[in-house]
Formats: sequence, structure tokens, C-alpha cells
Amino acid sequence: MDLTQLKYFLCLAREGNVTRAARQLNIVQPALSMQIAKLEKSVGKQLFFRSAHGVSLTPAGETLTSLATSIIQNVDHAQEEMARLDGRISGRVSIGMITSAAQSTLAASTAKIAARYPEIQLLVCEGYTETLVEWVATGQLDIAIVNVPAGKHNLIAHHILDEEMMLAQGRDNKAVLPNPVPYKKLKDLGLVLPSRRHGLRRILDAAATEAEIALAPRLEVDTLSAVCEVVATTDLITVLPGIALYPHLAAGRISAHRLRKPSIQRTVAWLTHPRRAVSAAMSAVMEVLTEDLQSAASSASRLVSR
Repeated sequence: MDLTQLKYFLCLAREGNVTRAARQLNIVQPALSMQIAKLEKSVGKQLFFRSAHGVSLTPAGETLTSLATSIIQNVDHAQEEMARLDGRISGRVSIGMITSAAQSTLAASTAKIAARYPEIQLLVCEGYTETLVEWVATGQLDIAIVNVPAGKHNLIAHHILDEEMMLAQGRDNKAVLPNPVPYKKLKDLGLVLPSRRHGLRRILDAAATEAEIALAPRLEVDTLSAVCEVVATTDLITVLPGIALYPHLAAGRISAHRLRKPSIQRTVAWLTHPRRAVSAAMSAVMEVLTEDLQSAASSASRLVSR
């Protein structure tokens, strides 16, 4: 058993298909199959069930996945720490982001990270809070930027920001609204909201319960950028955090109003696993992302109608 075989094994376990895994690893399919066969011989266990549809993990494979993930992460951390002794910050960082964070700052943040830390390899994915929490807990991600509270988990939360949720309408929307807008008024408005799978929707529904109203959106959309586009081009209204609205606020396509009774805040944090050391590369990445998210939230707040 060696590190290359473990990396190949984890890739195949993740992809569930030999052809896709070989393509991901940039090797030929027979080479991957040979290394997996050698690994199975070395551990004395069958690691995959094979079928015409792909591969799936056996119980032994499930056990090895957890162990191999920890081994690879520790080796990566050791390499990062050795590089840090030479004054360099390097390593691979996998990070998951909720959509509102990704769409507001990801492009600018990754450009900064690439310029400041050329030896950091960054892997980024978007997802719902619940999914990202699970992926950090199981070692599939190093870091997740999520809405808090994020249900029950044993992960470590590092605070990024507290952000006000705002009511937004299109620039050409003729509805005249008070500012701030009482939350109870939402029941009288045509709404487009994130679907119930979104952590943001759960925050809105909890506030509705507190205000003793029922939210009945005319449209529910999974993608926040699509929600903003609907608001900008129709008479529907939404409630989203400032960083999700910021690109459209800055472009003058929508306007935003504050809410009251209650005002609604969401907390954003980055999560790490308690048994996974925070490397210098992880800290460097999160320093940039935290700075950019806080800046975007502050900029959005300044564009809200007074």
C-alpha cells in the first residue's frame, strides 16, 4: 500500500466509475485498475463491488475511505508545514461555499489568492449548508462557508459576519413601500423566494413564524442569481442578504429596503473539522475570503434605501 494507490482509491470511490476516475487522474484506465487490484491484494480485502454501471464501495472500502482520507490530509499538512518553514505557503485547499457567498465574491477572491499564493491549489464547490456540513464532517472538504445555525454537528465554527436580510424590488417596480418595511407586509406582496432547501428560506420562515404570518411566494427558485434576475425584470419582490443582492444593487437594477418587526439577520461562518489541523494554506484562503465577504456586505448595506 502506498500514497499513490490511496489517492487513486479515493478518486475512484468519489467518482464511482473507472473511466471518469482515470480521466480525473490523467492516467489510462488499465493503469488505474492495476493499482486498485494491487491495493486490494495488499489489504487482503475486496474494496469495490463491480457492475456494468460502475463501482461502489464494499464495507471494507467504506472503512478504508475514512482512514485513507485522514492519511492523505495528514501528508498534505506535513508538506504544507515543511514549505512554511521556507517562508512559502502552499498546499491544496478544498472549500465549499453557500451560493450567496460564492456569487458575490468568488471570482475576485480566487484571483487574489492566485496572485498572493501561487503555490496554493484551490478546489471550490457550491452547495446547501446541510450538504457542506456533511462534507466537512466526512473529510470531503477542508472548509465550508455556511449559514449558522447549521443544525447539530461537532465542527468548529469561525465567525465571518452577521448580515441583515433586505427586501428587494426591481428598479421599474411601481410598488411604493415604506422604509423600513414591516415584516408582516410580506404576506401582501408578490414574492419570489429561495426554495425550502435553502438555509436562507429557513431563516425567512422562522421569522414569519415569529411575526405570526405565512409566506406564500408566487415563485420559488433554487438559484439565487435567478431570484435576483426575476426581481430585476418583473414586479415580484424578494428578501435576501445584502451580499446576494450586491451585484444587482451596484448595477442599479434593483433597490433594497430594510425590514423591521422583526429585522432579520443571518450569521455566516466557516467550518472546520476538530480533528483536522488548520493549515497555513487554509488560513490564508479564509483570510482573503473573509475580508472580501465582509467588504461586499458593507458595500451592499451602503446601497440600501434610507
